[in-house]
Amino acid sequence: MYYPDLGLSEGTGYSIGKYGRLRRKYLQEERKEEDFRLFLNGELNEHLRRVDEACEQRMEVLIEQMMGRLGVTEQLKAENQMKWVGMTNNIRNLAEEIVVEEIVYQ
Repeated sequence: MYYPDLGLSEGTGYSIGKYGRLRRKYLQEERKEEDFRLFLNGELNEHLRRVDEACEQRMEVLIEQMMGRLGVTEQLKAENQMKWVGMTNNIRNLAEEIVVEEIVYQ
């Protein structure tokens, strides 16, 4: 019996971050055909890297916009650090939910 020699192509050993791993899990559980196609074509790691980078960039933009709209500034940080930390954490969590829904689960 012959088995194909499946493996990563040269130069595709990218470091995949949190969002890339979430995308991989989503592909494996919900879109098995797409996952298998990307793997067989040697495009999986490149796809996961692109998703990870897109998510990181979107997170930065969303956090910056939300912090501006809600008035989370360095002045607030100096005046009331606990409030600043709480608001920053809430903004980061909300931005992450948006990014995961917009990019990872598409």
